[in-house]
Amino acid sequence: MKKHLLSVLTATLFCSSVYAADLPPLQSDTEPDRTDWTQLTEKYGPLPAPDKKLKIGGVSKTLTNEYWRSLGEGYKAAAAKYGITVEYQAAANEDDQLGQLSIAETLISQGFNGLLVSPQTDANMQPAYEEAKSKNIPVVNVNDAVMPNAAHYVGNVQKDNGVRVANWFIQHYPKGGKVAVIEGQPGVYAAAQRTKGFRETMTKNGKFTLVASVPANWSRENAYNAASTILQQHPDLIGFYANNDGMALGVVEAVRSQGKSAQTAVFGTDGISDAYASIKRGELTGTVDSFPVLTGEVAMDVMLRLIAGQKLSRVVSTPQALITKDNADAFSTKDNDKLRQLLAQQ
Repeated sequence: MKKHLLSVLTATLFCSSVYAADLPPLQSDTEPDRTDWTQLTEKYGPLPAPDKKLKIGGVSKTLTNEYWRSLGEGYKAAAAKYGITVEYQAAANEDDQLGQLSIAETLISQGFNGLLVSPQTDANMQPAYEEAKSKNIPVVNVNDAVMPNAAHYVGNVQKDNGVRVANWFIQHYPKGGKVAVIEGQPGVYAAAQRTKGFRETMTKNGKFTLVASVPANWSRENAYNAASTILQQHPDLIGFYANNDGMALGVVEAVRSQGKSAQTAVFGTDGISDAYASIKRGELTGTVDSFPVLTGEVAMDVMLRLIAGQKLSRVVSTPQALITKDNADAFSTKDNDKLRQLLAQQ
C-alpha cells in the first residue's frame, strides 16, 4: 500500500510540473483572481438554466466529520433546486488517501459531468484531476486541502480563521499570556494557513507566547492527549486554538479534566452543531464557522456556471464568522435566506 501511494504521489509531482506551464501553483488565500460569493450574480449574471441530465460527483474527505456531511447537504440542496443529479461519496476516514482517489476515478469513468472535490491532502487527488482535465470534465476544489494545479477553488480564506481567533485573544487578554495550537494534518494547506494566521497575529502583538503547536491529524482523541500534555507542561496556559471543531472538543475535555475551564479558553474551526451546543453550554469558548451547507451551494453554483461555459475567477471566496456565546443563537438559524442576509451584512 505504501509503495502504491508513493508511486501515485510521484506521478502527481510530475503532473504538477507539467501543469505549472498553464497556471501558477494555487495559493487560495492570496490568489488575486477571486470573486466573493455574494458577487457571483452581479459579476457573471444569473445562473444559466442547467441541463436536467447533468450528473455531478462530490468527493469528500470523510463522512465521520459533520462538516463534510453538511457540505454534502449543500450539494444536494442545490442539485434538488436545479433538478440535476448529484452523487456524494467520501473516503472511509481522513487518512484514506487512495480510497478517496479511487472514488474520484470511478466517477470519472462513469461519465459524470463535473467533480466537486475536497482532497485529504494537497497532493492525493491530483492524478484524478489530470484525468478529468484530459476528458474536459470541470473540477472544483472545495475548501480545505488545495491542489496546486486546481483551476477553480471554492472556500473561505483559511488564514483568516486563525487571525480571527488571535484577535479575540488580543481583545480579551490585553496583558497577553501563554497559548497553544492544536494543528490538523501535516501537508494540508488549510491547516498550515489557519495556524499561520494565528501565530503571526499573536507574534505581531508581542504580548503572547506560543508555547506549543502540535499536529493532531484532525483526531479528537489525539487532540485530547496533546492538550493534556501541554497543560501539564504549562499549567498557566490561557488558551488553545484548534484547527477544527472535533479537535477543539477534545481539548475542552482535557481542559475540564485538569480543572482549567475557568482559566483556559478554547477555540475551534468549522462551526459544527456539537461546537455550537458546547458554546451555548459555556464549555467551548468559540469557533470560526465556515458555513459548509452554504459553501456546498455556492460550489454547485460555480460548477454549473463552468459547465455552461462561463469564465469565472480562479477562486470564489465563501463566508466565515467568529462564533461565541454572544452570537451563537443568531447564527444557529436554519433559515438559509436569513443566514445569507446575515452574512452578507458582515
